[in-house]
Amino acid sequence: MGNCVICGTPADGPICSSHEQDVLFEFNGNSPEQLATGRFYKGTVDGFADFGVFIDIGDRVTGLLHKSELDQRLESLNWDQGDTVFVEVIGVRDNGNVDLSSSIRQSEREFRGKLIQDGTDVHLPSESNDETTSDESESNSESASEHESASASEHESASESEQPATTDGSGNAVGGATVSSQTEQPERVQIETLGDRVGDSVRIEGEIVSASQTSGPTVFELRDETAVVDCAAFKEAGVRAYPEVDTGDIARLVGEVELRNNELQVETEHLEALTEEEEATVEDRLAQALEDEARPEDVEPLADDSAVEAIHGDVRDAAGAIRRAVIESRPVIVRHNASAEGYVAGAAIERAVLPLVRDEHARSDAQYHYFDRRPLEDGFYDMQDATKDATMMLDNRERHDEKLPLFVLIDAGSTVESSDGLSLLDIYGAPHVVIDTHYPDDEVAQTADVVVNPFLGDSGDDVTAGVLGANVAAHVNDDVRDDVSHLPAVSYWEDTPSEYTELATDAGYDEDHVTALREAVALEAYYQSYEDKRELITDLLFEHAKRDLAEHVSEQFRTKLENELDTAEPNLTVRGANGVTFTVLDTEAYTHRFDFPSTAVLLDALHRRDMTGQPGDQNVTLGLADDEVHIRSDGEINVREIADSVEDRAPEAGIVPVGTRDGKFEFLRGERDEALDAVIEAVSAKLN
Repeated sequence: MGNCVICGTPADGPICSSHEQDVLFEFNGNSPEQLATGRFYKGTVDGFADFGVFIDIGDRVTGLLHKSELDQRLESLNWDQGDTVFVEVIGVRDNGNVDLSSSIRQSEREFRGKLIQDGTDVHLPSESNDETTSDESESNSESASEHESASASEHESASESEQPATTDGSGNAVGGATVSSQTEQPERVQIETLGDRVGDSVRIEGEIVSASQTSGPTVFELRDETAVVDCAAFKEAGVRAYPEVDTGDIARLVGEVELRNNELQVETEHLEALTEEEEATVEDRLAQALEDEARPEDVEPLADDSAVEAIHGDVRDAAGAIRRAVIESRPVIVRHNASAEGYVAGAAIERAVLPLVRDEHARSDAQYHYFDRRPLEDGFYDMQDATKDATMMLDNRERHDEKLPLFVLIDAGSTVESSDGLSLLDIYGAPHVVIDTHYPDDEVAQTADVVVNPFLGDSGDDVTAGVLGANVAAHVNDDVRDDVSHLPAVSYWEDTPSEYTELATDAGYDEDHVTALREAVALEAYYQSYEDKRELITDLLFEHAKRDLAEHVSEQFRTKLENELDTAEPNLTVRGANGVTFTVLDTEAYTHRFDFPSTAVLLDALHRRDMTGQPGDQNVTLGLADDEVHIRSDGEINVREIADSVEDRAPEAGIVPVGTRDGKFEFLRGERDEALDAVIEAVSAKLN
């Protein structure tokens, strides 16, 4: 038995099961079976293939990092043969093949420690060097004695009034290195200037954002009014330095600026929490800087749009909340509907936030730690989504001392279907912003920190989530205004307002290119509904020179959609009621359920095409499944408003409205015909 080097709890070895994924393993074994699934290993690039990268784990084991496990395209990897990389073992097959996954941590210092794995035995690196020759021992002893004598001599010659400050986090001076209260400390500098001070001793003051223990030093992340930097403090291997200083404390740090792996780091010589008076001064400085920096620039909406003008204040507030999160080192998690609109809006926010994250943090991988974008498969933020997010954010807080994230919900979050999920975030105090064009339920909208919804302004007509997302992005970071100006046009399937068409044209995107982008994103949204891959969407929406990529994917979109429409058309039934024409498709019987297009995309296309050819102004398209019916209407039927009418007409059907405008009704399978009749009667009555 031993104790975990991170948390100190009893463990069968130097690491407990809860923190095994926090450390890096260096493998000295000789068999794939000795590798442990779920551990992160140091490896060396052995070679490349069309399907992935071969990685040597130690000297005698090679694994495959398949391209599907990468967070970017294989051809964009900046790896060469012989490079040191860090990977996770996700499986060892019976034939000895090792399956690997990529790690966002690509330097040793990003792990909380390193352990050596000899076969199946695991130990600290220092234990490998326990055996030394007697000559080495004597030499080390003599060196230590000389060092202690020198330290004692220096200490005796110092003034008695000098009180040596901690240099190793233990409260005692180490060797001859002292920083006394009488010694003149370096002038305070701002973190944003450290790039020009490599090799200098500096003093910085600010908030301790995080404190993580590695098998070597303790790494403090300190934020001042300008930026954030990592500060390494060493007491002894795996032992917490400066235990009296913790996350959230306002502190003063003296140390030498170094450049490690091309990243700035301060080697800590002295660290202390400030007195109440000093703390108040620094807190005021941080608060004022935060307020000034978080406040969006006074920019105009992307185009002259009255609906956006009506909620311009909400757009600015949402942008301010996002900017504040970045400055506070709070992760920003964008959760968007897995639709073309949702992806366009989510990608716009991503485009704006990533440069701010890179500017704020010295770490090269900060954009992966402090920003994420995840699609919502069904367009609602339900308990399943919230439970996954809550589990992840609490784990990150426990493992990495990370702040609770700001959640930005896009094209979702305004209706009661999201209320339970949002309530779970509220219980833990995780802030959230809603950017949505669905007709809102009042009680849900009131739970968010900021809501951007055109129905809370003068009008919700003719505004897409893409329009709102692009406008928020331009306020978050005005430098990307030109990058996102074509996105509103991409988010409209028909009747694109002229002001957004002109914006796209001015940005170099003609009508055909915009159409190709819209269709390509819609197709990829379907196939990436479970987990988004950032690089492909970025290439589609922002790499103008890769127009051929968008056209290639959009061609697949059109082929698949046309095939499905050809299947649906002969099987449509048309019914009339009170002057309203209803086009009904049995989606269980006459669609390919497990391939593109989704039911929502197919019904949208059917309704836009109006295959009935029937005269009249009121046309409604219904997608009938075994236990639900989807509605698409010219009159934008709000299912919540007609729910009582449908229930009265089919009291035994167990009617449940889902969504608001153009939503759906769920019902009992055995009451399918009764439910359909009730919906048709209630909708026709509402439209007349």
